[in-house]
Amino acid sequence: MRIGLDYRTVAASPRSGISRQVLAMERTLRALPGVDLLRFAVAPLGDPLRQTVQCPPWGCPSPAMHRPHLRLRFELGYLPRALRELRVGLYIANFNMGLPLPPKPRGTRYALLLHDLFQITLDNYHANRLKASVYQLSDRLSIHYAVQAADRIWTPSQYTADEAARLFPRHADKLRVLPNLVDGFAGAPADPQRLNLPARYWLLVGTRELRKNVPWFVDAWHQARTRFPGVPELLLVGSLDHLPEHQRNLPGLYARGDLDDAQLHAVYLAAERLWQPSYAEGFGLPVVEALRLGIPVAVASGSSLDEVAPPDAPRFSPNDAAALVELMARLASPPAPDRAALRDWAARFDAHSYSRRLAELIEELQP
Repeated sequence: MRIGLDYRTVAASPRSGISRQVLAMERTLRALPGVDLLRFAVAPLGDPLRQTVQCPPWGCPSPAMHRPHLRLRFELGYLPRALRELRVGLYIANFNMGLPLPPKPRGTRYALLLHDLFQITLDNYHANRLKASVYQLSDRLSIHYAVQAADRIWTPSQYTADEAARLFPRHADKLRVLPNLVDGFAGAPADPQRLNLPARYWLLVGTRELRKNVPWFVDAWHQARTRFPGVPELLLVGSLDHLPEHQRNLPGLYARGDLDDAQLHAVYLAAERLWQPSYAEGFGLPVVEALRLGIPVAVASGSSLDEVAPPDAPRFSPNDAAALVELMARLASPPAPDRAALRDWAARFDAHSYSRRLAELIEELQP
């Protein structure tokens, strides 16, 4: 079966969480018997990626390829014809939208990887109101179309599947759960001394999206650290620019951005605990990444984090700051974690489990 994989996120931001899942899917598809894989993307003219990936004859700067007018040019002006000419039997779109616009090539089926629906259910971070309005309209139309056009909708959690069924009840029969692949880091960690990490710290990964709830969490952490001296310092993977100005210079607060895999590996390993305070998550990749390394976690309740964290992991309400401060005080000096048990829990998201489930879903779409 010839399968086409949307590769635009990898071309634009290869270190993002979605891109890492696209790369994991790519590796898995290549290993499945009977699969002939083609990748589709937009790349700048002269980019070496164009030698191995199916691209339109025109190019654009990588950061611009998800702009609405360029998406339309790719999904309407290029992709349907390319899929037809290359005789692609299954095309997989993987960033909540991005399926080709009509006409649909005869014999081609569509799978939509729907990570979450927060683009249309929550306020998101944009540089200005005009840009926010344009993207909200574009995202809403694109997601509605993709859900309608898809033959199957794959979600990384039951939480996202339930949200999709609630919002799109007419398409609930298309929904299937495909938990993300989290197979650990491939190489050795970087030297932590070169990263100038704090001697003792808690970790939080991701600062940009409002749903990550980071300013609220930082405020609670600051209160806890003021009241209870044993509370560790806090390291954010992301940018302090996404915090209110009065939080950016808090003592004991640090940020590291643009880390490669080896550096991120080292940051996880040196952390005492990972915190995930999101009030909305479609999967919770950092939680499973930490667990794969035996790092304990504490998560906000009420979304997919309830599924990916072990049942005995500390949980807290994403809007009860007083309770969170008390929890931080209790976890400032916890007993030694059972790291083997944490790794065993995370193994349910390993390559073997993912490959078996993906093969089942592809078999379901065979003609």
